[in-house]
Amino acid sequence: MTTMKNAMTAVLVLSTLTACATKGFVRRELDTGLTAERTQRASADSLLNSGLAAQGAKVDGLAGELATLKTDVASLRRDLTTLRTEFGAKITAMENGMKFAFPVTFGFDDATVRDEDRVALDQFVKVVNTYYGGSLVTVEGFADPAGSARYNLQLSQRRAESVSAYLAQAGITGVSLRAVGLGEVRPVVEGAERDMPGAQANRRVVFVVETKGATSAVVSSIQ
Repeated sequence: MTTMKNAMTAVLVLSTLTACATKGFVRRELDTGLTAERTQRASADSLLNSGLAAQGAKVDGLAGELATLKTDVASLRRDLTTLRTEFGAKITAMENGMKFAFPVTFGFDDATVRDEDRVALDQFVKVVNTYYGGSLVTVEGFADPAGSARYNLQLSQRRAESVSAYLAQAGITGVSLRAVGLGEVRPVVEGAERDMPGAQANRRVVFVVETKGATSAVVSSIQ
């Protein structure tokens, strides 16, 4: 009987120990699982917060760029208005840029830049340097219909080159300059030549500023 009791006691003790060990194992497994879950959640929260911070920084950056763009557009509008009101420029939006028609004219059979036109040309240089970097600026020269078409083509070329040289001397930078003589085509006053009314308006230059990419879309919208 004693042996039987001892055996039963041993079995009971073993069962108790096994149950305790099982509970301890389960508890450790639960603790480990909870710890891993907390770690994963913390990592996910950290990634989420980092992503939100990055997106917030991008939004702030875009807002800053937009504010700068609005300021630049407003400034450009003011300067174009000045060219119109103070210097009589006619500004036309084109598909790839802008056309500036100034009352920059020449004496009969002459290609010399007049003193009275220098202030307008200086202002044009300032606008181009500020807003049109990287553009192609074409100076188109014209003549009145007096004389032969061949001579007028050569004269208009000299006028375009004379104005291009003045723009370079006045400090135009960051653009490509091209001088093109167009002769007696596209007259402002049809048939006006020599000393006739409107003839001097036919002896003129026109500027075409060809912009690129996003700049073109912005500056072409300024009217």
